[in-house]
Amino acid sequence: MSFGDTYRNKRVLITGHTGFKGAWLAEWLLDLGAEVTGFALPPSTDPSLFEQLGLQNRLNHIIGDVRDLTTLTHAVESARPDFIFHLAAQPLVRLSYEQPVETYATNVLGTVNLLEAVRQANRPCSVVCITTDKCYQNKEWVHSYREEDPMGGHDPYSASKGAAEIVISSYRSSYFSHPASAIHLASARAGNVIGGGDWALDRIVPDSVRALAAGQPIQVRNKTSRRPWQHVLEPLSGYLHLAARLGREASTPSRSSPPALQSAFNFGPSLDSNQPVSQLVHELLQHWPGSWEDRSDPYAVHEANLLNLAIDKAFHLLHWEPTWNFAETIKQTAAWYRRCVSQPSLAKETALEQIRTYTTAAHVRSIPWAC
Repeated sequence: MSFGDTYRNKRVLITGHTGFKGAWLAEWLLDLGAEVTGFALPPSTDPSLFEQLGLQNRLNHIIGDVRDLTTLTHAVESARPDFIFHLAAQPLVRLSYEQPVETYATNVLGTVNLLEAVRQANRPCSVVCITTDKCYQNKEWVHSYREEDPMGGHDPYSASKGAAEIVISSYRSSYFSHPASAIHLASARAGNVIGGGDWALDRIVPDSVRALAAGQPIQVRNKTSRRPWQHVLEPLSGYLHLAARLGREASTPSRSSPPALQSAFNFGPSLDSNQPVSQLVHELLQHWPGSWEDRSDPYAVHEANLLNLAIDKAFHLLHWEPTWNFAETIKQTAAWYRRCVSQPSLAKETALEQIRTYTTAAHVRSIPWAC
């Protein structure tokens, strides 16, 4: 029973369920037997994983904007969730340079609104707010960032996520830290997430897939940038495990203030997955033959060159660890696209197959959430 059968017949609210990670999370939760409500804007890409999975007719689908407190509050009250996963965001670094106001409003005020809606509802609930590894003040150093390192951000996207983490910490300290509080709040920071069904612009994997499907060379703009690449199921397993642990804690409240689990967690890959973009493209081409071209632009907008996450805290407090290595991550990602680009109707079947393959691999490794 994955996650101790925590989610069966439980009410779960996902903000951002029409996005790439949100759609995968919704699919997994439905497979776990949860009653899922989603609150988000319409899908921002065409195609979109949300539509390919046919999720609109399989959950309580609410179109709404997290910048609208009234609508979001109504959604929280009507969903009466046992668990909330807050993923709604403007998630692209390069777009944040073009739309800084929208980025800050969505990522910062949207988080404020979600937590305010939870506070007003005042129902027993476990909340996991998703930010990013880019929330840290990146000094381009070789050692990994830990949860207690300073927040920061050169670009609007990164800064907005650092600010969101400060908002989460403030709400937890101001409203949810009392031992009698029925609301348990944590945040989660993941690495560079890849996997089938991401169709966003200006991301290396979907850009590569579009080029390969068209028989064109992949255009690589930052070949030396190193990232902690991880399959989408890796951080999702962390989010689900963290929320399940918070839920168990809520039934037997701790007297510490705040409890250790009500904090920030990194969910990153193993060190072998911290690879340059050029290596990711090389590995992808082992599964989908083609070529790539170096399109480095010295005048491009600033993007971090070196970034890695320390996951000691998740390992010691949650007994969570990555399941797939770098090669398997790329293999599974390429397999989804190669199958579903030509046969979109197989998206749901392929996603469920990969969820079960991943869960089985975690079970074999005796990772607690899968046992």
